[in-house]
Amino acid sequence: MMNELKLDELLNKINPSLLTYQEWINVGMALKHEGYTANIWESWSATDDRHKKGECYQKWSGFGRDNGNIVTGGTVFQYALDQGWQPEVHGGRELAFDDTISDELIVVNPHWLEAQEVEEPDTWDPVKQITTYLSLLFNSDENVGYVTDTYLDKEKGRYLPKKGSYDRTAGELIDLLGKCKGDITNVFGSIKDEAGAWIRFNPLDGQGIKDSNVTDYRFALVESDSVEIEKQNAILRELELPIACLVHSGNKSLHAIVHIDANNFDEYRKRVDYLYQVCEKNGLVIDKQNRNPSRLSRMPGVMRKENKQYIIDSNIGKKSWTEWEDWIEGVNDDLPEPEGLVEVWDNLPELAPELISGVLRQGHKLLLAGPSKAGKSFALIELCIAIAEGKNWFRNDWNCTKGKVLYVNLELDRASCLHRFKDVYKGLGLQPNNIKNIDIWNLRGKSMPMDKLAPKLIRRSLKKGYIAVVIDPIYKVITGDENSASDMAIFTNQFDKVCNELGTAVIICHHHSKGYQGSKRSMDRASGSGVFARDPDALLDLAELELTETARAKLIDDERTKYAIELLQREKPDYFKSKVVAKDMDSWMSMEYHLKKNYGQYEMADIRERIKDMDYIVDGRSYWRVEGTLREFKTFHPINICFDYPIHVEDEKGYLEDLMVEADKQPWQKAMETRKTPEKRKEERVNELEIAFTNLEMNSDDPITKRDLAEEMGVTVRTVERRIKEHEGFKISGKPGEEGEIQRND
Repeated sequence: MMNELKLDELLNKINPSLLTYQEWINVGMALKHEGYTANIWESWSATDDRHKKGECYQKWSGFGRDNGNIVTGGTVFQYALDQGWQPEVHGGRELAFDDTISDELIVVNPHWLEAQEVEEPDTWDPVKQITTYLSLLFNSDENVGYVTDTYLDKEKGRYLPKKGSYDRTAGELIDLLGKCKGDITNVFGSIKDEAGAWIRFNPLDGQGIKDSNVTDYRFALVESDSVEIEKQNAILRELELPIACLVHSGNKSLHAIVHIDANNFDEYRKRVDYLYQVCEKNGLVIDKQNRNPSRLSRMPGVMRKENKQYIIDSNIGKKSWTEWEDWIEGVNDDLPEPEGLVEVWDNLPELAPELISGVLRQGHKLLLAGPSKAGKSFALIELCIAIAEGKNWFRNDWNCTKGKVLYVNLELDRASCLHRFKDVYKGLGLQPNNIKNIDIWNLRGKSMPMDKLAPKLIRRSLKKGYIAVVIDPIYKVITGDENSASDMAIFTNQFDKVCNELGTAVIICHHHSKGYQGSKRSMDRASGSGVFARDPDALLDLAELELTETARAKLIDDERTKYAIELLQREKPDYFKSKVVAKDMDSWMSMEYHLKKNYGQYEMADIRERIKDMDYIVDGRSYWRVEGTLREFKTFHPINICFDYPIHVEDEKGYLEDLMVEADKQPWQKAMETRKTPEKRKEERVNELEIAFTNLEMNSDDPITKRDLAEEMGVTVRTVERRIKEHEGFKISGKPGEEGEIQRND
């Protein structure tokens, strides 16, 4: 139930005549869902001229039968916001779905607004009224559209305009009006007093009355009939709108014909949207059906029932659209005043608490940059989990404050994203004890520029208590040219809005630029303008490491060692506890000794087959160095990690410490390093022989023959003979080509 919103009172803030049919139906469905009566809906709807008595009661019984089509009281709340209602919540205003999150564009203070009376002209001169209107808006050779012919819409109970005329110029009409002897019907035809008359405020081509027939996008119509006439008049003037002509409609609204001066239809639409946004922010609930440049407005100099349609004023406010727009943009200065350091020296404000220890504070911004294959999305998912569970991220001392986090997924489909979270939880070995702290906003296929996304993100997050918002990846929401410093400054400001409005940290992900990166600092590797790297409070950059044979051998040995330890712990726990000492757990050779003590020849053969997989495991990972630039903390020593799908693991044993970043080498250097020198090739052959002989020696007490060694190495007997000559540490009994035993030289 949403009775705490008092929907019956909220309806007083909504003008039903400004709603579409479906929106009107939604109001009824919401009222029924929230436990209100049909009588409330009927009474409110009766204020709309379109309403048919008793219609609400007829539709009421059908609401709620389709369980898949539920409309709640939140819909009524949103309609009220759309029409300008501004509730006070915790010292601020509840945000509408598409609100811009700022106080910009607000000129009128409703608490100090004084209504301004609208006075009828002292003398009624219809010819002067319409002649003045035509002179203000049109050139003499421009075609004018107007309507005096009407028809009665019995369902709505009012007169509506027909197509009207559009083939006369303003000059012709003014000339005819000068000769009509005060009777404008001699020019425009008969006019029903019950209906009044209409005129189009932009010139036409004389061929029709559609938007495509407009020849100059000169003016737009601002109309609001949900505010008292006197307040409309005051707001329009206080806004300094560049109004060419202000007309009383003869009913409950003023028609302001406002300079737009657009060069084309696209620019017209954008300017009208901006105009309406300003008006609504300042208390005018605009009739948005008046957006079109070919729209009709009320013709001055005509009676409408017992009321007059007349010009109130002309050429008021700013002189042009450009002047007005510049004034609006500059009128709000919400910047803080400078403060003296002496005033706060002994009472400094507290620093924001840390979100990631030694890296990022709450309410600040972090950028994770890196090339493809780095697993950046997985790293951010790991970070979300670390925050949700209060665990460390990337390294043991980067502990995260426990709290709620929102992951904005712009790239993965929903199922893939959810599976990734579960896979990462499993990879980290964590129980999902606090998954309630993780929310995921899946926006694949629905992404939009950040300036549009930010207010929607803030509206959805205001009361959720997030301490971090992760946006992955940002190329999906970039506004403007990523290589333009000015465009990217505007773009990154959107993250500041999210931080400031929600008090949350914003964590984003971006890719490296293409091409050679060797001469660049880590902070300059992110694609696009340098604004990306210099804007965040913390930049973490992932650079790929080139795995040397030495490091690879160490990693393979480490994997074999871990396998042996796990095997003995699982299958021979008593032996492991009593016979295996700490120093033995540092190498495969030591652990292999213990395996032989516990497993027979055939079991050992199977174990050796399994440890061959360790080569594939090591080669299947990628290896990275995390470097950083921090604004709030001292720079950390680079972290070496491997991406072992689906998680990143810190190199705590230092195997990667001496490796070079791939990007630090020129392409020619990489090519040279792939060419093995004769000495290097000889060294590899000698090592291969040494390893094969040692394996045979440890597995059998029988003499080792050339054939045994050939089978172990997967080569011919002749090759074994050549390798032994190169090694110089072995001798062979027997003649070349014979079986002969192999022994080490003393």
